Amino acid sequence: MQGKQAKIISPAQEKALLGSIATTRSPAPDRVMLLLSMKAGLRAKEMASLTWAMVTDASSQVGDALHLQNRASKGKTGGRTIPLHPDLQVALVALQTARGAMATPERSVLFSERGGGLSAATVRLWFHRLSTALQMDGCSSHSGRRTFLTRAARRVSQVGGSLRDVQELAGHTSLAMTQRYIAGGYRSEAHTGSAVVAWSRAETRPTGLPWRCGCVER
Repeated sequence: MQGKQAKIISPAQEKALLGSIATTRSPAPDRVMLLLSMKAGLRAKEMASLTWAMVTDASSQVGDALHLQNRASKGKTGGRTIPLHPDLQVALVALQTARGAMATPERSVLFSERGGGLSAATVRLWFHRLSTALQMDGCSSHSGRRTFLTRAARRVSQVGGSLRDVQELAGHTSLAMTQRYIAGGYRSEAHTGSAVVAWSRAETRPTGLPWRCGCVER
């Protein structure tokens, strides 16, 4: 990631973003796009490339995980499986219902009012306009991704994982890259030799879940 990093989104800002998109001309796809960033950490290109086949199961129902293919990310790398946050799962179900027969496996989850697919540039512009309208200076399409990864890092040690697991969620080939995304200067156990992350505020999460679900906000 080049240049100045996108700002992390606070809980209050997240609430403002969700409130704003509820009043748009197309709240269902807009909510999905925001949550794909905030709750799954997808890049703009990945959001634009996401198809229904990547979020549905064998019965064509929205599943419990998002299966991003390499071709939808960075070609030979970047593909990964991300547990679906309940809010994102509900939003996808609502959008699938609204799309009806148009929500076929090969079609893009997000597309324009004219029916064409979105480009990564269009996704970035959408986030820019949204954050500008709410006077969230320094925020961009990458802000949700940074927020998602930072929150995952804050939880991962609580469920027996490490920053290597967060790296997997990010689709990064380098742990150093993942560390640069995380706000607060948290370090991996490879650097500390002991605990992965120390957090000042613990959050209540369901017990008995594997890290892949537990460290992703539920």
